[in-house]
Amino acid sequence: MALADTNSWTGIREELLRRIHDRIWQPGEQIPHEADLAEEFGCARTTVNRALRDLAESGLVVRKRRAGTRVALNPPQRATLTIPILREEVEALGRTYRHSLLEKDLRPLPPMLHGAFQVTLGADVLFLKTLHFADDRPYAFEERYINLEAAPAARDMTFEDVSANEWLVHNAPYSHGDISFFAVNADKTLSRKLDASTGAALFAMERITWTGPLPITHVRLIFAPGYRMRTEI
Repeated sequence: MALADTNSWTGIREELLRRIHDRIWQPGEQIPHEADLAEEFGCARTTVNRALRDLAESGLVVRKRRAGTRVALNPPQRATLTIPILREEVEALGRTYRHSLLEKDLRPLPPMLHGAFQVTLGADVLFLKTLHFADDRPYAFEERYINLEAAPAARDMTFEDVSANEWLVHNAPYSHGDISFFAVNADKTLSRKLDASTGAALFAMERITWTGPLPITHVRLIFAPGYRMRTEI
């Protein structure tokens, strides 16, 4: 791993994950102490500690006071969600897909996202609003921010022929991500865009993907009434 990649706790976490997944550290094996890892990566011990805490919270390592940190013998099994291409999702339902790009511009990241989507301070991000359709009926409304440091080619894309959703899946490979699901009540704007009654409960999700320590995109998707998500475990 390049030294530049270990300047942040997320970069160190990715390297520790690699060693666990590649069985460089076997299940149940004690891993090096924080001080030794900090010396190896050339960083502060607190940075290593943050990476190890994240792995412990995910259940991949077990930390005990004065006993060190070990690779978990039985890491938690979780359902895996792939990022769907909405065009394929709609076509799999036997419907005709199209999308409409409603807005596209460069702008500073909103302050409310700074904690979760950490782009370079002062850098503009690409903002898009897109409405996805199934058989000319609204399917999903999308608001998306793209970090141009992670996906520089997005700057020159029109996203009119290919949606940002589909383009990013094919052109901006991600190493990990966070996703949350929730319900929102349709306000006047969502009611109009998604052909929903005002106040109707709508299925929504927010997703952030990274490539190593770099965030790629933050997207908020709100689906028309009747949407149902399915996955395999």
